[in-house]
Amino acid sequence: MENAVLVPHPNPSPSDITEAWVRALPRAELHVHLDGSLRPETMLELAAAVGVSLPASDPETLAQVMCADDATDLVAYLSCFATTLSVLQTEEALIRVTRELVEDHAAEGVEYVEIRYAPNLNTARGLSMQQVLHATLEGMEAGMASTGIRAQLILCGIRSMDPAIARQIAELAVAHRSAGVCAFDLAGAEAGHPARHHEEACRIAAEGLLPITLHAGEAWGADSIRDALVAGRALRIGHGTRLEEDPELLAWVRDRRIPLEICLTSNVQTRVAPTFEDHPARRYLEAGIQLTLCTDNRLVSGTTVTDEYLRAARHLGLSRSDLVRVARMGFESAFLPAPDKEALLRRLEARFEAALH
Repeated sequence: MENAVLVPHPNPSPSDITEAWVRALPRAELHVHLDGSLRPETMLELAAAVGVSLPASDPETLAQVMCADDATDLVAYLSCFATTLSVLQTEEALIRVTRELVEDHAAEGVEYVEIRYAPNLNTARGLSMQQVLHATLEGMEAGMASTGIRAQLILCGIRSMDPAIARQIAELAVAHRSAGVCAFDLAGAEAGHPARHHEEACRIAAEGLLPITLHAGEAWGADSIRDALVAGRALRIGHGTRLEEDPELLAWVRDRRIPLEICLTSNVQTRVAPTFEDHPARRYLEAGIQLTLCTDNRLVSGTTVTDEYLRAARHLGLSRSDLVRVARMGFESAFLPAPDKEALLRRLEARFEAALH
């Protein structure tokens, strides 16, 4: 197989790409975690309702404390979730936070969003995983009704937990494949917890005709991506940052149009990329890789979809045509029925053209 060639990109130059231009660009968000994307104001209200103590008492300070800019690696980054999960243990909280997350995406011009979470992490106060799922579905439906955008859910197993739990989550996801759940994922600490440990859960999802997108190539190298594609049957890769470590695998991913869900800010925070300028996203784009820009966690990374596009322009030198191309690929990579995807892209075509001119 011919290896892909990664062309070094020039130093990015000042860009005329503005926040207003990005917000007018139709975008899809394919990688955002529910429990990492709460509004600080909502966290404070939910904590007061259930008697949970938070590390700050005002929204501005809480947002600063919860942002993982000082994380040293992925495990340190993930430690923030103990705080957010402490207020996400009731149906009311899950309904509200899911609705607000859909609304927050709509408010910045996002047309389609896939929201992911691990339902077993919301059962500490007695909810069943099915109750958790039904609450998030209710919140998602309310958000769609109030905004007009489309949303779906991705259910995650946790790599470091008992594979039996991931199997239960995969079964739950398959059972709701036609009711708002669009995929199965494996998230959490990556190194030492390969997808092959959860091969049975991935088999259940695949045999249930549920798409699979797996976190890989973030805290573990290209072997993690290969493992996700082979043992995990992944159709998309969450992050995929370290794919360039294996040129042959990169060519395979390119040739099969397997999308990467790129999260620039999160990757810098977890130190998988030393700086934004060092991130391989532009090299992947130039090599013909299908990719999209995502937030990962709006609160924990202190970012928005708009911020991610602006950082890609300012730090990686992506042009307007590059960003329109990336935005299109986001919709092309969505886990939507083909007729729905094609209709959505046709509806947005005039706005893509306007963004180019």
